[in-house]
Amino acid sequence: MTDDVTLDEATDLIAAAESRAAEIDRPMIITVANAEGNLVAQHRMDDAWLASVSISRNKAYTSAALNAPTHELAEPSEPGNSLYGLQTTNEGRIVIFGGGYPLERDDTVVGAIGVSGGAVEQDRDVAETGLERWNDAVVDG
Repeated sequence: MTDDVTLDEATDLIAAAESRAAEIDRPMIITVANAEGNLVAQHRMDDAWLASVSISRNKAYTSAALNAPTHELAEPSEPGNSLYGLQTTNEGRIVIFGGGYPLERDDTVVGAIGVSGGAVEQDRDVAETGLERWNDAVVDG
């Protein structure tokens, strides 16, 4: 088995996240990236915001690149804190608000999920559904 998240795994996570987005009646863009933050799969639900295509991809990139959920980067990036200005690095690809989570297998980041299209709380909710599916598959796998 590859160390990175596979296309089959990515589409499974996307399906779980899309189901949750449909439940809350919010069209989303759901992206899964590999350990290097490169695109594995992306899905745009009907009527999801065009701007969310790159935002969701950058959330997945950020989580893979920094091995952290994107919402955990907000406070350290505030003026006066140690990571101030972080969101201006990496050609503007770093996202410091919620909706991105790293995916781990055997304590190693093998990919990430990023979701965009709603309020931050909605993005996190939908991404966490994908993350739960990942964790269930890795544990039960």
